[in-house]
Amino acid sequence: MSAYPNAAETTVTDTDTDTAAAPSLCAPLPVLGRDVTVPLVTGGEVTYAALDYAASAPALQRVWDDVAAYAPYYGSVHRGAGYLSQLSTDLFENSRTQVHEFLGCREGDQVVFTRSTTDSLGLLAAALPAGCQVFVFETEHHASLLPWRESRVTYLNAPRTPGDAVRTLERALADRDPYGPALVCVTGASNVTGELWPVRELAAAAHAHGARIVLDAAQLAPHHPVSVEELDVDWVAFSGHKLYAPFGSGVLAGRADWLREAEPYLAGGGASRTVARRSDGGVDVEWHTTAARHEAGSPNVIGVYAIASACKALTEAGFDTLVAREQHLIAKVREGLAEVPEVRVLSLFGDDAPRVGVLSFVVDGWNSSHFAAALSAEYGIGVRDGLFCAHPLVRTLLGSDPQDVGECGAPEAEPGERSLNAIRVSFGAGTPDEHVERFVRAVKELVRDGAQWKYRTEDGRCVPDRG
Repeated sequence: MSAYPNAAETTVTDTDTDTAAAPSLCAPLPVLGRDVTVPLVTGGEVTYAALDYAASAPALQRVWDDVAAYAPYYGSVHRGAGYLSQLSTDLFENSRTQVHEFLGCREGDQVVFTRSTTDSLGLLAAALPAGCQVFVFETEHHASLLPWRESRVTYLNAPRTPGDAVRTLERALADRDPYGPALVCVTGASNVTGELWPVRELAAAAHAHGARIVLDAAQLAPHHPVSVEELDVDWVAFSGHKLYAPFGSGVLAGRADWLREAEPYLAGGGASRTVARRSDGGVDVEWHTTAARHEAGSPNVIGVYAIASACKALTEAGFDTLVAREQHLIAKVREGLAEVPEVRVLSLFGDDAPRVGVLSFVVDGWNSSHFAAALSAEYGIGVRDGLFCAHPLVRTLLGSDPQDVGECGAPEAEPGERSLNAIRVSFGAGTPDEHVERFVRAVKELVRDGAQWKYRTEDGRCVPDRG
């Protein structure tokens, strides 16, 4: 098996700009906003090119249609006797089954619905057994880097090859003292470089040393099939808003024991089986042992259904087909950027490393916030600039001092000044060829000719100067 999680076996080399020239590739999946037009600061309007999928992917039209069809039948779940409540309960629990199948979970694994990947990993952090040691690479998104600070946590340096990642983890686990419960947290695909990590090999290393492993699949699940059983991970977490679902919901799926033994993530209705007053005036509580233990309160039924709908839509579209088309787009972007000497694409594992549709880069002579602002204002292209909530990783990739100024959003540097941030372009199942072609053309024109408009910093953002 490949060292990468479900990495595509076929490399797409066709770089023709006309999709019709590549008949084996599928058309983009219909998404909301595909026909939205935005004004250009230079005059006129253009169809918006949404190339910030790594932050939030546009909702699939099919998902939106499914949610709209259900909305009139919405009802509170689990405790209502009415027809709509019973219908909504069935839909909610069937959605859990759909997600369980989508993730290739094992028999006995639990699927807990949360608000996001961040919430899922926070839940798991709260469920760690006493004395658990946590191992996490500095390359993680903050959602998987920060939740463990109340535990004994070891932060591992950024590896420069997949094999180095495995060896680094093996050494750290072998040296831990005392030997007790341990958890490894690792990404499936970097939200900065898009590179695929050797998840199965890391899982094998973790288990060989008596540790468990949780996979942050926020950037992996929208692009590649994820199987808990095949990758042999203990838990997987992801967000609906990156999986083409429009609402604030997420998933933590995997082994039930730590979750079943932990105090509920939230104390309240739904998490409790029985509650009774004691003679001394206190309260006795018996908590559920199912996923309901960590789903207190009225759940986001529509958000959960949206995730299940997206899982079904991606499965039916076929990941082999979707991966092939995405690799076609990646090739267009990489080959286009390679033609601009001033552009440096950021990478941990090298240019040949398999990746999803996420690339970050810097441009010599440009403040990255200024460059991103010009892409938006002059070309109608939405990308992201900053440190992408992965500060240690981006600092490492940029070769900066850990104390250099930089933040998740735009820095305070004025246009033209050097800044500690980068530009990220990301895309997926709903991206048409024209969007990435316009992006590549815009990068070349901005580097060659400069911006057509003047820009200034306002409230920490680089914006067109309309003064």
